[in-house]
Amino acid sequence: MLTSQRKSLILDMLRREGQVVAKRAAEEFSLSEDTIRRDLREMAAEGLLRRVHGGAMPIAPDLPDFSARRAVSSDVKQRLGRAAADMVKPGQTIFLDGGTSTAEIARALPRDFAFTVITHSPTIAAELERHPTADVILIGGKLYKHSMVATGAAAMNQIALMRPDIFFLGVTAAHPVRGLSTGDFEEAAIKRHIAACSAETITLVTEEKLDAVSPHVIMPVSALSGMIVQEGIDEERLASYRALGIALLEA
Repeated sequence: MLTSQRKSLILDMLRREGQVVAKRAAEEFSLSEDTIRRDLREMAAEGLLRRVHGGAMPIAPDLPDFSARRAVSSDVKQRLGRAAADMVKPGQTIFLDGGTSTAEIARALPRDFAFTVITHSPTIAAELERHPTADVILIGGKLYKHSMVATGAAAMNQIALMRPDIFFLGVTAAHPVRGLSTGDFEEAAIKRHIAACSAETITLVTEEKLDAVSPHVIMPVSALSGMIVQEGIDEERLASYRALGIALLEA
């Protein structure tokens, strides 16, 4: 088997299972563990995966600070934001997570009927300063500056009293086996709490976040009501998400 073929099989396993165990891969591909480990070392050097003891994990997405992420507003995120905003109905209460993708939702929210927005992000609240029909409830707490969201016990207690119709969740990574994840332990906890208080949870995922894993799990992908992904992603990559029974919208 050619090296390129072996590496392709390894990447397929990584996407499918969220990890590669060298011993299991060697058995499945009828190769020696030494060969698999050598391939994993080379692939890690090429930036294709992250070596761990006994195998490999997906590369965790980089976490640039909020100001850097806000400076990059792509057409893809705008399309995803518009698709999410179109889901909002008159009189609903929605919860907007922090982040640049949810900022695009805030900018695209309808202006011809009334609804309520809850957020624990002062930057999201500021986006809605001049919105003519949105009532805004801002949750307070300890500010996590990287994502500009309130965290901690005070925020959790306030959120426990809310029952949003839709929670638009921000994630740094989504994987069909490893779940939805983010880079901070406290932020993952509060995202999980908001989802538990909400009737529906929807997340927006750009291609680089798909089939990736960040250090702190929020919840399984199957706990979502739906996922909005950028159009043009291979159906083969989306099939494992559709199999979980969630609604997938391409935008």
